[in-house]
Amino acid sequence: VQLQASGGGLEQAGGSLRLSCAASGRIFAVSTVGWYRQAPGKQREPVATITSGGTTNYIDFVKGRFTISRDNAKNTVYLQMNSLKPEDTGVYYCYLHLMQYNYWGQGTLVTVSS
Repeated sequence: VQLQASGGGLEQAGGSLRLSCAASGRIFAVSTVGWYRQAPGKQREPVATITSGGTTNYIDFVKGRFTISRDNAKNTVYLQMNSLKPEDTGVYYCYLHLMQYNYWGQGTLVTVSS
């Protein structure tokens, strides 16, 4: 399984970005997928996940601002990020989890200016 993330960039505070992550292989539809982020000087932390059944979970800091969704027909998971804050700056990694397997994308940089 390979994951290809895209959509990062430079945005002003209050703006929006949409991240996408396309997966290869045939297990996407039955997998939990999501996004982590790593801010400068900090550890990687989970941001949002969505299960194969569509159940979503978010870190408190992004609730009400970010929305995770998936399109199984396209093997793609999305992260819509609204009302961006400078604290959202970091490298965003998509991942896929199925049973004991975990796969990671290469990361996409999001920079939010104040």
